[in-house]
Amino acid sequence: MKMTQKTRFLAQGAVICALYTVLTYAAASLNLAFGPIQFRFSEALTVLPAFTPAAVPGLAIGCFLSNLASPLGIVDWVFGTCATLLAALSTRALSGVRVKDIPILAPLPPVLFNAVIVGLEVSCLSESGAFAWGSFSPAAFGAGALSVGLGELVVCAALGYPLMIALQKTPGARRALG
Repeated sequence: MKMTQKTRFLAQGAVICALYTVLTYAAASLNLAFGPIQFRFSEALTVLPAFTPAAVPGLAIGCFLSNLASPLGIVDWVFGTCATLLAALSTRALSGVRVKDIPILAPLPPVLFNAVIVGLEVSCLSESGAFAWGSFSPAAFGAGALSVGLGELVVCAALGYPLMIALQKTPGARRALG
């Protein structure tokens, strides 16, 4: 990679990281970022790996920084960040599946990975709100995965698809991400 390409990669990743973090903290101020029902506005950015590889580390680091405020602490730092990293890598891998040049499958990995991994986290919360593997139950997992997955789906569909369409139609954005 040439120096200008490395610089562009780092700059794109840093901007995506900062945006993700700021948007998550905005959602947290509305009590929408953590817990069984989540509407993180930042999750709309999870479609960006379909446009630039710099979004993969940008999203993962942004998620980690955001989860520093999570009431679950280190559990969310590890599992939440892992869910975002796996989703970003999968979104990047599916970026070639396009309809009218829109990567239509881009929102799918974030919905699935967050539903399963964050749903597992939520299902292991004890009555006091602390994380405990012994608190796991299949019913709690199903409810957690469903609520987290639905929140993720709403954000990715309502905000992620319009973001992808706007990026595709804006020549400056295509150049900046290309």
